[in-house]
Amino acid sequence: QLQLVESGGGLVQIGGSLRLSCVASGFTLPYYRIGWFRQVPGKEREGVSCISKSGGITNYADSVKGRFTISRDNAKNTVYLQMNSLKPEDTAVYYCAADGAYYCSLATVYRYWGQGTQVTVSS
Repeated sequence: QLQLVESGGGLVQIGGSLRLSCVASGFTLPYYRIGWFRQVPGKEREGVSCISKSGGITNYADSVKGRFTISRDNAKNTVYLQMNSLKPEDTAVYYCAADGAYYCSLATVYRYWGQGTQVTVSS
């Protein structure tokens, strides 16, 4: 059974940092592209960052460029999202997603989704 589990969310102050993890089970992560998405109540889920199968291609939403970094550790079957200089508008439930397409995408077109982890940025 293919499963993605996010962790690392929590409450952080403005300007703080968090590192989210997305652990895959039931499949080998290096064969999949991974996307990170976020959603707040009443709004559509939006793409935050993505990484290609090889890890050689990454992409970021304009709102997080220069602050967030996506990476993958294939040996641990894990993808990370390092989030720095957090702002209140980063508050959301963060999801990771995976599928077998090559190029990463910030569109919500992925096949497999995790359950999400809450990130709250407050003063």
